[in-house]
Amino acid sequence: MKDNVVAPLAPVTTEGSLADLPSRNAAESPAGAAFARKGAGGSWTTTTWREFAADVDAVAKGLIASGVQPGSRVGLMSRTRYEWTLVDFATWSAGGVVVPIYETSSPEQVEWILSDSGAVLGVVETPAHRETVGLVEAQLPDLTDVVVIADGGLDALRQKGTSVPDAELAARREALDRTSLATIIYTSGTTGRPKGCELTHGNFLDLAENATEKLKEVVRADGASTLLFLPLAHVFARFIEVLCVSAKARMGHSADIKTLLDDFAGFQPTFVLAVPRVFEKIYNSAEAKAAAEGKGRIFLRAATVAIAYSEALDAGGPGLLLRLQHAIFDRLVYGKLRAAMGGKVQYAVSGGAPLGTRLGHFYRGIGVIILEGYGLTETTAPVCVNTPDKIKIGTVGPPLPGTGIRIAEDGEILVKGIGVFRGYHGNAQATADAVVDGWFHTGDIGDLDDDGYLRITGRKKELLVTAGGKNVAPAVLEDRLRAHPLVSQCIVVGDQKPFIAALVTLDEEMWPLWAKSHGVEGVSIEQARTNPVVLEALQHAVDRANQAVSKAESIRKFTVLEGDFTEANGYLTPSLKLKRNVVMKDFADDVEKLYS
Repeated sequence: MKDNVVAPLAPVTTEGSLADLPSRNAAESPAGAAFARKGAGGSWTTTTWREFAADVDAVAKGLIASGVQPGSRVGLMSRTRYEWTLVDFATWSAGGVVVPIYETSSPEQVEWILSDSGAVLGVVETPAHRETVGLVEAQLPDLTDVVVIADGGLDALRQKGTSVPDAELAARREALDRTSLATIIYTSGTTGRPKGCELTHGNFLDLAENATEKLKEVVRADGASTLLFLPLAHVFARFIEVLCVSAKARMGHSADIKTLLDDFAGFQPTFVLAVPRVFEKIYNSAEAKAAAEGKGRIFLRAATVAIAYSEALDAGGPGLLLRLQHAIFDRLVYGKLRAAMGGKVQYAVSGGAPLGTRLGHFYRGIGVIILEGYGLTETTAPVCVNTPDKIKIGTVGPPLPGTGIRIAEDGEILVKGIGVFRGYHGNAQATADAVVDGWFHTGDIGDLDDDGYLRITGRKKELLVTAGGKNVAPAVLEDRLRAHPLVSQCIVVGDQKPFIAALVTLDEEMWPLWAKSHGVEGVSIEQARTNPVVLEALQHAVDRANQAVSKAESIRKFTVLEGDFTEANGYLTPSLKLKRNVVMKDFADDVEKLYS
């Protein structure tokens, strides 16, 4: 076994809770910018810490007046917006437990989460969400009311709470400490029914305080700010929300991916967080746009120089010629890419899946340093993260302070420390299976290098074993294939088969630009599946992916499927992870054709 256990940097204590943060910040920095909120006209207005704390108190009193008791579960279903953060901290201030629900969840998923958690109150964003809850309300005897944000529900709560005395709210806060339950987050459910992960105030606070100490350059720099656009129902965004409030970094919310570039321009964050697919999309869109404008070769040369420049930073520094080329492309290309992200972004935090070395070097080469990290819902998000003082692209960094990593004999990554959850809600057996002798078994496979940096190589349950007995981790090939502008999703197959193959879906959004720049304008996305130009391009993508693995692990055949794998059709989780078992079941015939 290999271990790397890092001592905490922040003081270890059980005192305090998440509910203390708004009033603490209001006392320390009353006029400080807490949030920027986008108005109907597209302009951004500032909410101060004093205003946020007052808003939290008003909504918290409304929740108390609505029957929320200490420990009561409050379901929260909404897109990423200021009101999510407000309800989060108001519920904690009232002594309640927040149960997040993705706004895209089906009625069946909503019923399971609300019933399993025993939620007594629901807060939803839109009338459509209210209808979704209404379809299953008869099966939710504990649910007493549903507040609709878009219908003025929070204003009604504020009014309702005017009768609740300050002393009652203060007593609720004082009754909490770091061992108190803060939230129950239901896993995405790539297999089986989602399990509710119980995370405490201490899981979030301890981790945020230690991450702040380790990432001071990012979250405590002058004017530090972030624009949240990932779903706050996901633990990754939720942790960043707490991190920003804890570190007093300015925060904005963006709910619509279609307006994201405009929101970047208006808000101008200094750091952002995203999953690798977002970074792939930004790169692919820029490449396709350049190709459509006849500047494809310039972009590709600029990308090659950016990657080479970043690689040189790890090998003694770039030479004179490379520095000159980099300076030229900074004016022609890189500056425009940074401007598209608001112009002030210095760091981007990536998690949720492996990023890949190519993208890591590309973004560092254009002046946006990606701090790749790793974590799970059960670990309150980050276990490891690369830090500005020493980045190793291709790894997810060393453990955060207060966290330990162990590599078991079979390669599985085990975790212990301040972020590890207290258990699965109402499922003692699953908890006992997952946490053994204090170590949480992640199900991921990886290794620690000589500096204690973690490298992820795959999922334990997703390892393919070919008929020839070769173990293959599909993630390496899938990450490289998805890097091609035409590829939306892919799944590598070959378990108990004579060779490795792949199922590929095309990116409908990228198709028009790609088709125009490759002389196949007028070909529909359906026709593209069998178009020789497309198949040749995909074969080149497969060949490039195969360069990362041995011949026995390489993709020998592929097929292009109709349609795509999406969250809407049930093949992706809300955090965009592929439901491998569902795909393999539904596309079994397509897999067999590859081997017939």
